[in-house]
Amino acid sequence: MSAREHSRQGAFPPPTEPLPVAVLDSHTHIDITLKGRADDVPSTVADALEKAKAAGVDRLVQVGVDVESSRWGVQVAQEHPEVVATVALHPNDAPRQKDLDGALREIERLAAHPRVRGIGETGLDYFRTGDDGRKAQHESFRAHIAIAKRHGKTLVIHDRDAHDDILRVLDEEGAPDQVVMHCFSGDETFARECLDRGFLLSFAGTVTFGNAGDLRAAAAVTPLDGMLVETDAPFLTPVPFRGRPNASYLIPLTVRALAEVTGHDLAALCAAISANGTRAFGEWR
Repeated sequence: MSAREHSRQGAFPPPTEPLPVAVLDSHTHIDITLKGRADDVPSTVADALEKAKAAGVDRLVQVGVDVESSRWGVQVAQEHPEVVATVALHPNDAPRQKDLDGALREIERLAAHPRVRGIGETGLDYFRTGDDGRKAQHESFRAHIAIAKRHGKTLVIHDRDAHDDILRVLDEEGAPDQVVMHCFSGDETFARECLDRGFLLSFAGTVTFGNAGDLRAAAAVTPLDGMLVETDAPFLTPVPFRGRPNASYLIPLTVRALAEVTGHDLAALCAAISANGTRAFGEWR
């Protein structure tokens, strides 16, 4: 188990009040959520889906970060109609590949599956990967953009400390028709640049953190048709449970925070998020 996985061991938070209109979790890692837990909540994919549904989260996007998790996601999406998958090499995984071209060929093979609706998470991460790994990150990112366009799939972007280069590469390569900025982390200015390009901004539990004033300002200028919500579970658990493991059933905490920040009626916000999810990832069933 990685240090990042280990840091989220412990008891899952209690259920929260369900949403009035069902939404999707646009970015989750069910496989990591179920690994190495100190308790049994949730303990299986079916259990995770049941708990999410009870909270008003009726659809999940299972996100691949390497070949193994991408294959797993495709299998789960075939077995559970509430789940669709994305496939990719995470930007921090790309420099570790002994055969990057071979791994990318396998991602492209998986991309053709009808239950795969997105290519990602891909992008750039200058926080965890230093200068020596950036060439491989850029090569992988550009390859994923091409795969998304060849297969007509939504591109799911991981962007950490790389805002300018993310936009530059997308502008140079030409972005696919649908782009989702996963766990949006920019300020109001960067949000407007992404929205001007037609990208969807997916907000995670970070929007509830006390030090996230710039992120809340970005959410406040994001129109209803430009917004998604996610957990990135088991990470980024919203306040008041920050530091404990996250799961899709906690989405209502983030959605209610977004409603407060944006001033939108909660039901209207939920309906818009649901519609945006269908636009980005298609019909689930």
